[in-house]
Amino acid sequence: MADKMTAPKVRNMKGKRIVCLTAYDAPTAAIADAAGVDLILVGDSLGNVVLGYENTLPVSLGEMVHHTRAARQGCKRALLAADMPFGTFQASAEDAVRSGVELVKAGAEAVKLEGPYEDGIEGLVAAGIPVMGHVGMTPQSVNAFGGYRVQGRGKKSDLVIDAAKRIEDAGAFCIVLEVIPASVAEKITETLSIPTIGIGAGPFCDGEIQVFHDILGLTSEPPLKHTRHFLNGYEQMVKAIDCYAEGVRKGTFPTEENSF
Repeated sequence: MADKMTAPKVRNMKGKRIVCLTAYDAPTAAIADAAGVDLILVGDSLGNVVLGYENTLPVSLGEMVHHTRAARQGCKRALLAADMPFGTFQASAEDAVRSGVELVKAGAEAVKLEGPYEDGIEGLVAAGIPVMGHVGMTPQSVNAFGGYRVQGRGKKSDLVIDAAKRIEDAGAFCIVLEVIPASVAEKITETLSIPTIGIGAGPFCDGEIQVFHDILGLTSEPPLKHTRHFLNGYEQMVKAIDCYAEGVRKGTFPTEENSF
């Protein structure tokens, strides 16, 4: 097995290709870890992907702690990071540190928070908790943005670039760039000394993060523009369960081979 990934190791991968993937429980984390990804994120996207919420806003710290603890059991080599859900860091640096400590106690080796909350980032880093930044289309600001929209177009690109610089200055070891023009992501990547991790940000970032269920095609809907089905998992699983149901109904499963 390759050496254990840490936040400093990811930080030192600037200019290399960093592979990141979400996971929400022990089995998905174990699969991602076995595939050799560098960083596993227990994303608050579990609200949409696993819990069926309309967006990430209802996700609680308790839910993030629960899923982080589960993912920890399957993650051995990759760096395990956890999202800080909406409402756990915006009010104060003290809130951010308290929430970060809970996630670390659950097994996270780093936390991710959305937006240039410099005081919170600095507080977490001072407490010994590595921080991933996140700019662009930050899902927790979906209401402020009026929906899921590309950020940083035209003159607004300077706002995203400035936010990324502030996050780096506050002490983040890497930063997620979500749904921004590729040219803006390229400029941020060239400007910052910390790695950039893209999702819907084009090919010029230092790494990429995608949602586990998206790349494995575990939903019946077509993939979003910024992702790709590398497997038609939904169709294959439906077929497998159909075969199981047929076996039960025809009496071909279970057999003596499956008996004690």
